[in-house]
Amino acid sequence: MKISFSTVGCPNFTWDEILAAAKDFGYDGIELRGLGDELEVYRAEPFAPENLPLTKKRLKELNLEISCLATSCYIFDKSYQKNTLKSAKAYIELAKDLSCKYIRVLGDRWITPGEDVDREFVIKMLCNLCDIAKEYDVDILIETNGVWAESKRLSDLLEKVPYENVGVVWDIHHPFRFFNEDVEETFNNLKKYIKHVHVKDSKIENGKLVFKMIGEGDVPIEKAINFLLQQGYNGYLSFEWVKRWFSDLEEPGIVFLEFINRIKKTIK
Repeated sequence: MKISFSTVGCPNFTWDEILAAAKDFGYDGIELRGLGDELEVYRAEPFAPENLPLTKKRLKELNLEISCLATSCYIFDKSYQKNTLKSAKAYIELAKDLSCKYIRVLGDRWITPGEDVDREFVIKMLCNLCDIAKEYDVDILIETNGVWAESKRLSDLLEKVPYENVGVVWDIHHPFRFFNEDVEETFNNLKKYIKHVHVKDSKIENGKLVFKMIGEGDVPIEKAINFLLQQGYNGYLSFEWVKRWFSDLEEPGIVFLEFINRIKKTIK
């Protein structure tokens, strides 16, 4: 297994600081989810066409990969279909340029289940994106978030998408927290589709969801990782510390180091 962190955890870091943190803490890669004030990373300065060669050179010199491009492409939103396809195409092209295999799309707006998600429209959008992405050797991954954190519902959806370059970002947290799924159930439903994994921890305190540093919550992360190890999963475990959305969370310089130290002990 390889280890990355998402830039959602360090919204105030510069690109130089992100690279330094990944290298100094011993990460294998970086998952891109915004850079500074720019949420759409294909618009961010390091990934502009004129700067991309230097960015790729620095990543290679530091022996770092881009593990996944986590997009804001809401594939359930009919009113935004044209813009979603345009944005996804830009991400697919950037992924190809960065030798990154995956882009992540969202089938629901937020981590908690929404309402009135049109299953057939989500299938249609996944098929459209997979058809575009196959020409670039890029995979389209839908995350276990919102209504799609219910793993049987998600596996049933993916059975209707006849493309090999479709898959899942298994966010270990969401099915457990929002659908009370045992991780074995989630894993068994999705194992043939899992290509990237998000890791985070939390607890319910006074009826409220509170994100915690790894090991301080009650999400069965080690159990989930053991299932992945038994399957021979050799992709990324990506730490998704959602500080961009919850600014009061601990600083990335603390949690990034704590995470990799704990996870390396788990995957030995």
